[in-house]
Amino acid sequence: MTRAAILRDASIPQGIGQFAVIQAAAPSLGVELRSIDLRNADEIERGVSEFARDGNGGLIVTASALAIVHRDLIISLAARHKLPAIYFQHFFVNAGGLVAYGFDPIDPHRGAAAYVDRILKGEKPGDLPVQVATKYELVINLKTAKALGLDVPASLLARADEVIE
Repeated sequence: MTRAAILRDASIPQGIGQFAVIQAAAPSLGVELRSIDLRNADEIERGVSEFARDGNGGLIVTASALAIVHRDLIISLAARHKLPAIYFQHFFVNAGGLVAYGFDPIDPHRGAAAYVDRILKGEKPGDLPVQVATKYELVINLKTAKALGLDVPASLLARADEVIE
């Protein structure tokens, strides 16, 4: 893969920030990037279809509410155009996506109880440190990999938190 289309919501700061981080890494990986905005279904379909025409590419779906809203469309477009895709949450892979790597969505809730406890004991919320995700999960769908004609290395499967067969 030498090209990647980044599906992002450019109307939110996270969409701009996530794209910037990927842009910074792309030159060292030798990957050409193209952004596709997630404004509506027609734009997504047109953007992915145009991107797929040149071959040798894949998709990176960044975190946003619009990606979730258009989840089924994005997964079906990736399958139709034989594009490997990586998503930010496991439910994309459960629905037929190839790979997800992202923070465990349950983990922050576990930490919230400790924050509530500290606040109830008198600490000011503004004095508490900002917490970031510390637990990430890798999920791989082998059925999708097979449909794309991809062999997933055993070393990657061994690192996965979940493998869908």
